[in-house]
Amino acid sequence: MAEATLTTPTTVRPSIWSGGHSPFKVSWGKLMMWYFLVGDSFSFGSFLITYGALRFSYDSWPAPTKVFESIPFFEGAKFPLLFVSFMTFTLIMSSVTMVLAVYYGNEEKDRKKVTKWLIYTIIGGIVFLGSQAWEWTHLIVDEHMTLSHNPFGAPAFGWLFFTITGFHGFHVFTGVLINCIVCTKVSRGDYDRKGSYEIVEKIGLYWHFVDLVWVFVFMAFYLL
Repeated sequence: MAEATLTTPTTVRPSIWSGGHSPFKVSWGKLMMWYFLVGDSFSFGSFLITYGALRFSYDSWPAPTKVFESIPFFEGAKFPLLFVSFMTFTLIMSSVTMVLAVYYGNEEKDRKKVTKWLIYTIIGGIVFLGSQAWEWTHLIVDEHMTLSHNPFGAPAFGWLFFTITGFHGFHVFTGVLINCIVCTKVSRGDYDRKGSYEIVEKIGLYWHFVDLVWVFVFMAFYLL
């Protein structure tokens, strides 16, 4: 008679967190994007704090209404802050189109509408970059403002302006490139097959961050 083999049942202790799910109730992709944006905010914060420290260390500072009074195609005309207001409006409106792209991706999974609003967002970014390129060209070529020379007054204004607005412009340029890639993949139906448009939401977070930073840059250089 075969002896019965007694087996002791193994008790499996449930793990509190095995690493499979985010403890923050969001996907890892969005969580990592938030980490990146928090880190990037320190970069912009450092630049703007430096600007503030130098701004108030000078007895006089260039008046924005004098520095930024030109607009394209109207040589000699003076329209203080009109052109940069157009730039700001364009960038803010691109955030609105980005919101619509995210909505139609997450809520309706409508590929055509997502593609359409992403294209509008890309156009807004390109218009902003083109406007910034004109502004830089005007200041460098016509006003002879450089990193080390500023005809409007405080020498530090030049390198602060080109460094901070250039850093922000690089972010806008990067966002436009990523939006172009995502828009192409959306139009091909890649995310329909995947079953998720989360990537649109993630790039949307980045785009809104870039727009929000511009509000502070605008206030620092063009209003104060």
